[in-house]
Amino acid sequence: MRLQYLLCLVMLVGVFGACGTLNAPPATPTPVIPLYRNPAAPIAERVEDLLQRMTLAEKIGQMTLIEKNSITADQVRELAIGGVLSGGGGYPDDENSPMAWVEMVNALQQAALNSRLGIPIIYGADGVHGHNNLYGAVIFPHNIGLGAANDPALVEQIGRVTAREMAATGVFWNYAPGVMVVQDVRWGRTYESYAERPEHVASLAVAFLRGLQAPDIAAPNRIIGTPKHYVGDGGTTWGTSTTANYQLDQGETFGDETTIRTVHLPPYRATIAAGAHVIMASYSSWNGQKMHASSYWLTNVLKEELGFTGFIVSDWEAIDQIDPDYERAVVTAINAGIDMNMVPYDAVRFIETLTRAVNTGMVSETRIDDAVRRILTTKFAMGLFDQPFAHTELLGDIGSPAHRALARTAVAQSLVLLKNDGNLLPLPKDVAHLYIGGQAAHDLGIQAGGWTIEWQGKPGAIIPGTTILEGIQAAVTAQTVIEYDPHGRFRGDPMATDAVCIAVVGELPYAEGRGDSATLRLPPNEQRTLRRMEESCARLIVVLVSGRPLIITDDLPRWDALVAAWLPGSEGAGVADVLFGDQPFRGRLPVTWPRSLDQLPLGSGSGEPLFPYGFGLTP
Repeated sequence: MRLQYLLCLVMLVGVFGACGTLNAPPATPTPVIPLYRNPAAPIAERVEDLLQRMTLAEKIGQMTLIEKNSITADQVRELAIGGVLSGGGGYPDDENSPMAWVEMVNALQQAALNSRLGIPIIYGADGVHGHNNLYGAVIFPHNIGLGAANDPALVEQIGRVTAREMAATGVFWNYAPGVMVVQDVRWGRTYESYAERPEHVASLAVAFLRGLQAPDIAAPNRIIGTPKHYVGDGGTTWGTSTTANYQLDQGETFGDETTIRTVHLPPYRATIAAGAHVIMASYSSWNGQKMHASSYWLTNVLKEELGFTGFIVSDWEAIDQIDPDYERAVVTAINAGIDMNMVPYDAVRFIETLTRAVNTGMVSETRIDDAVRRILTTKFAMGLFDQPFAHTELLGDIGSPAHRALARTAVAQSLVLLKNDGNLLPLPKDVAHLYIGGQAAHDLGIQAGGWTIEWQGKPGAIIPGTTILEGIQAAVTAQTVIEYDPHGRFRGDPMATDAVCIAVVGELPYAEGRGDSATLRLPPNEQRTLRRMEESCARLIVVLVSGRPLIITDDLPRWDALVAAWLPGSEGAGVADVLFGDQPFRGRLPVTWPRSLDQLPLGSGSGEPLFPYGFGLTP
């Protein structure tokens, strides 16, 4: 009986317990966070988790880089686009202001986050001498001027400032530094090169990258650079380009492999060791093969021999140059080792072409996975999955006095004194009369050069800043009488014993192959200004604003002093700082200054150059 009683009791407890369970509210399920969303997980594990969730369409979307005017926010979401860029002049349509940039980039980023897997885009731009597409950003001297200064600590600070101004607007990918080792100064990209020697280029490129990619600038994000253009773009031969009316740019580099390895490859080895995440391939060819098509240089050398674990991005529409047959061009480039294609216009065409190539076996899924793995690894390393938007707390730094002071210092250090008869320089600040001529004396667009607001740049007040003339006006005493005429036509007496003339003359802005020059001469109007001032001035200082050495051999005897000011950027007062002795002349030539065109490319012709590499007077 006792046993039956106990059994009944147990049964009753079970029944009532079951009823209680049925009446209780359902438990809230614990949300399962995908591993790739876990910021504490190792990057490699996050990448593999995300990769195995992706469709082929999403993978190829990640390999697609489109310029911002050729895609909508909806397409970014629908196509799972990997990257968007602003080319030269790629500022917002309505207003080129910091907030307009923020709104533009953030809107595209939000669209990417609304895609199925929420993979952020990486937004890029060519910040080759500051955030130079943005009106109001500080514009630093172009690389050739920094090569003349040859101060790695200074260049590292420039990298940091550039990163802060770009991060403020959400542009976390900078297509810089240029690590070309220029061998022919007729090239329109000479000013993007630090120097003609690989060790000189490597030292400054590493410094810039170290500053740009510093982890404390915009935590948790890291701005990344892009050493370019791999490899040999600085060694092309005159007349070999097949692009438009270019002569050197995008041309052919001839010679044995030893030349490539000893002259052009060392800066890449150095920047990879310094933490480069992306490298951009070169338009140029080597001995008949486009670099974008070379599996030897892209995969065997760069990825395998040098151990580069980041991703390789194409240059603007460069894959199209491989073959007239677009499908064949795409297949060749991707199989050679290009991981992301700067398409830049028609995303659908590229995606459909590569998808078809994978489905027909022309490109393996293993190659696709390798490319996407590299891209995703970089995005995780940049912190984009954790914080993908613009750092608006840094907006106040854009064009700040501190940033402009750094640029002014860089200008001063970049100036090279090439001639100084009678120790005319530095000038006393109380000089009685100054006669200043030349369009470049009072033109921010000319002193900034190409890649400033627009791809080619343009003359005029296109950026805020200080012209060289304004810097001179601020440097002298109130008693100094200054007369400026851009054409060198003066009302006063430039022959007076208390008068000094300064001709500030320069090249008009240009970029890339449009700047390839067969003559290396100043524009005709600046030449005429020089002739007038040579005839009318008792003492003449020439300040040359140019992206490279010019042929001045016959002119030089008529000048008392010559200063190479390169392309100083927005802070022209840095030129005045040196002309009037507030800062000493420190610069040394980063490239050989040819006596004649016969001495180009480097090592050609006979006789001594006009000025050798490393030359610079220090009075």
